[in-house]
Amino acid sequence: MKIQSVETVVTSPGRNFVTLRVTTSEGVVGLGDATLNGRELAVDAYLREHITPLLLGRDAGAIEDTWQYLYRGAYWRRGPVTMAAVAAVDMALWDIKAKTAGMPLYQLLGGRSRRGALAYGHAAGRDIPELLDSVRAVLAQGYRAVRIQTGVPGLDAVYGVDGGDAATGVGLRTGGGSGAGDHPLPFEEVWDTAAYLRHIPAVFDAVRHEFGPELPLLHDGHHRMTPIEAARLGKSLEPYGLFWLEDCTPAEDQTALRLVRQHTTTPLAIGEVFNHVNDYTTLLGERLIDYVRSAVTHAGGITALRKLLDLAAVHGAKSGIHGPADISPVGMAAAIHLDVAIHNFGIQEYTRHSADTLEVFRPSYTFDGGLLNPSEAPGLGVELDLEAAARFPYSPAYLPVNRLLDGTVHDW
Repeated sequence: MKIQSVETVVTSPGRNFVTLRVTTSEGVVGLGDATLNGRELAVDAYLREHITPLLLGRDAGAIEDTWQYLYRGAYWRRGPVTMAAVAAVDMALWDIKAKTAGMPLYQLLGGRSRRGALAYGHAAGRDIPELLDSVRAVLAQGYRAVRIQTGVPGLDAVYGVDGGDAATGVGLRTGGGSGAGDHPLPFEEVWDTAAYLRHIPAVFDAVRHEFGPELPLLHDGHHRMTPIEAARLGKSLEPYGLFWLEDCTPAEDQTALRLVRQHTTTPLAIGEVFNHVNDYTTLLGERLIDYVRSAVTHAGGITALRKLLDLAAVHGAKSGIHGPADISPVGMAAAIHLDVAIHNFGIQEYTRHSADTLEVFRPSYTFDGGLLNPSEAPGLGVELDLEAAARFPYSPAYLPVNRLLDGTVHDW
C-alpha cells in the first residue's frame, strides 16, 4: 500500500491548527497533528515544500523506516519545526496502519494497561476567591485533578489567568502593540518573580483549606524562575503535597534541576518545549524529574514518544503528556492511545476544545469519571471535516511576551 497523496490543512476554529492528511493507494486516509503554536505556517511550509515530495510513492506501512528517513536524511535534525512535521507524518501513518488492521491504535501499541487515563483540568483566577470558584467549576466538569494558576498582586496580567481563557488554560492574546496589516504583535505582560514567590504559598494554603488534602493539585511555573528561586518555591509548597511543580526553570539548562532537586521533595515535571529524547538524558539519567511533559505533536510523534517514555520508565519517571487547547483533537487522540497502553503513565493534561474546533475535528475519545479513554474505532478515532475547516481561515495569533519590571524580556 503506497502513499498516493499528501496535503496540509490549515484552519483556525478558535485556534490555529495544522493537520496533515495522508491518503494511500487503497483510499485509506490518515491524519496527523502538525500544530506549532505561533509558528504554524513554518510547519505547513516544511511539510508542503520539503516532506510531501519525499512521501509520495513510499510504503505507507513502513513507519519506523519513514521516521528515520525523514529525521536522518535531512542533515538538519531536531528543532520544533522539523519534529512537529515528522510527528504529523508519524501519526498519520499509525492512523493508516491501525485502520488497515481494523483496530484502535492502542491495540497495536500492546493493548490496555489501565481502565482509563487520569486527566487534570485547569483552574485559574485573578484572586483567591475567583480561583476557588474556578476549581469548583473544574470539579463539576468531572475532573479529579486540577492545575492551579492565579493572578499576582500588583501585576495587571498573568499568562493563563488574565487575557486568556480560564476554561481552556490557553492564555492566548493577540494585539497589545501596533502590527503591520493582519499581523498583530504579541501582547506584552509585566512579570515580578519576587511578588509571585510571596503569593503562591498562600494560594495553595487556601485551596487545601477549601478542598482538603486528597485532591491532586498541580502548578506551572512557566520557566520563570532561576534554579534557587525554583528551589525556594518547591520547598515552600511541600506542606501542600503537590502532584507536581511544572517547568520551574528554563528547560534548556538540564543541569539547573540539580539545584532544585537538592532542596525540595516536591515532584518536578518538565519538557513541553522539548522535542527530542536527548533533551532528557541528564534529567532522566540523574533522576532530576518525575514526569515527562513532551507532546506527541512536538516530539516526533507516536514512534518517538513511545521510545522516550520507555526510557523514562527505566529511570522511574512517568508520563505527563502536554495537552493544551493548541494540540488539536488529532494530537490529543494520539496521546490518549499512548496513555492507556504504556506502563509508566502518570497523568494527562486535558483542555476541552471549543465548539468551533469540534465542528472541524470530530474525535470519538471520551472523558468520564475523570478518565480519558480512546476511541474503539479503527485508527486514531478522529475525523476531519474539510468543508468546516475551510470556513475558518488562518488568523495570526501569538502567546504573550513577558518583561520584568525593568523592561527586560523574560521567560513566560
